[in-house]
Amino acid sequence: MSPISRRKLLTGGVVAAAGVAGLAAADRMARRFGLIPPDGGGIYGPGETLTYAAQRVLGKHALAREFPRGMISKTPFMNEVAPHNDEFKRHEAMGFRDWTLTVDGMVAHPLTLSVPELRALATQSQITEVVCEEGWSYVAEWIGTPVEAVLREAGTLPQVRYIVYTAMEKDGWDSLDMADALHPQTLLTWGMNDGDLPVGFGGPLRMRVPRQLGYKSVKYVMRLTATDSMKGIGRGLGSVAAEGGYAWYSGI
Repeated sequence: MSPISRRKLLTGGVVAAAGVAGLAAADRMARRFGLIPPDGGGIYGPGETLTYAAQRVLGKHALAREFPRGMISKTPFMNEVAPHNDEFKRHEAMGFRDWTLTVDGMVAHPLTLSVPELRALATQSQITEVVCEEGWSYVAEWIGTPVEAVLREAGTLPQVRYIVYTAMEKDGWDSLDMADALHPQTLLTWGMNDGDLPVGFGGPLRMRVPRQLGYKSVKYVMRLTATDSMKGIGRGLGSVAAEGGYAWYSGI
């Protein structure tokens, strides 16, 4: 299903359930309390806003389901990625020992952390499901460092509203609001199923956002940027996915 047809289907379902008048009223209420996603404008904006605002009001602290170890998928699906560029291949040939995560933007203490330094900062594991918008899913153990620990180390300023995360791959970036960035299950993962995170699954460093669809869990992350606005970043919609027709907020 194409991104646009998917959004039409989702928005149409919301309109049918809530009614046009109710949807407009909910949109006005969300704007009143500042619960507007970056892609909240345009024809699909009220539907995106209603979905995002409802989650923030009703399920801000909800946890994604975690599974017992016996339910880890024996053959997790490794979706296709674009061919890696020469810089990535150089890092891979060197065992990613020079791979670093830069933390910048509206922070008191900008950071540059190697993967070993990130591991030393804090470690957490979870067994959660990756759910793709295309219909496939798998369960895996993800081992990493909570984004909250990294942001605490950097000292995000009070006015920060979003964390933008950027990958090495061309045009690979997305963003989270602070509720998801600080959520205890949001990890910068460097391990999977008791081993290092394989390259095909995003190694050496992948964002893991288990409360949202798989496309929010961007692979090959190299930078976190704290900001108070998405304006001026790409087309201002919050992610490459949103620019391509998908929702910026994709809660499950």
